[in-house]
Amino acid sequence: MTRTAAAARPIALVTARAAHDLDEDLPPLVAALAERQVPAEVVEWDDQRVDWARFHVALLRSTWDYSARLPEFLTWLDRTAAVTRVLNPPPVVRWNLDKHYLAELRHAGAAIVPTTFVEPGDDAAAVMRQFLQGHAAADVVIKPVVGSGSRDAQRHPRNEVPAMVAHVSRLLAERRSVLVQPYLERVDDYGETALIYFGGQFSHAIRKGPLLQRGSAPTSALFAPEEITPRTPGSDELELGERVLEALPFETLLYARIDLVRGDDGAPCVLELELAEPSLFIAYSADAARRFAVILAGL
Repeated sequence: MTRTAAAARPIALVTARAAHDLDEDLPPLVAALAERQVPAEVVEWDDQRVDWARFHVALLRSTWDYSARLPEFLTWLDRTAAVTRVLNPPPVVRWNLDKHYLAELRHAGAAIVPTTFVEPGDDAAAVMRQFLQGHAAADVVIKPVVGSGSRDAQRHPRNEVPAMVAHVSRLLAERRSVLVQPYLERVDDYGETALIYFGGQFSHAIRKGPLLQRGSAPTSALFAPEEITPRTPGSDELELGERVLEALPFETLLYARIDLVRGDDGAPCVLELELAEPSLFIAYSADAARRFAVILAGL
């Protein structure tokens, strides 16, 4: 197929039924693509009526219900990739949906939040006892290794050991791997920094306020409410972002978001890496929609 013929086919901006009206990136991105006469349609990934072969690209944007429907979503991902180009590609998505990737980043020399993985069959009480002996943090974060939007994640005071053991045990009983991390107190004041990249190049950054409040139950919504403001990242944060991109086992990606927090020593470390369907916070940077649309127009 010639480039001209391919360009005439629309880009699918792939969302979920429950996220369709919640994705704040979609309106500015659709508008920026329209300015460049790039046809685009917002479509739901599980809409059985969609002929994915008619799209030039299926761009994953807000398939935020995937973690509750993972086998179905992964089947759709492979089926769609067989008839059109999916971005980011399925191998990237599969790698990123499982937070065991944090261990790979740590092995590659990128600083991460100290993380302990708990696997089905492990003794939750024994793991938590050992974790608390090794970490002096006042609070502990527990969340599933495969999850999104802070669902099933919770911050526990370190003296509430029965609650922590119950949380880990519940996830293990569902055959889900779990990660346990010390809650880094600087997050309460500094928040998180999200670095957004398009085509391997830094685009913009935002600050997220602290998401996990002490005593709050895990959210059952698609994602927890977020306090977002623009942020100019520090040079040390940008350096870590570049180190993470270099450590990835993939070629340059269409988009990436790297979420950082500052540790007890003040140095940045990776909290999460979002390569599948992240919010890109386009509205918080005046030129972000245009930058992303320019790259998409060149696909």
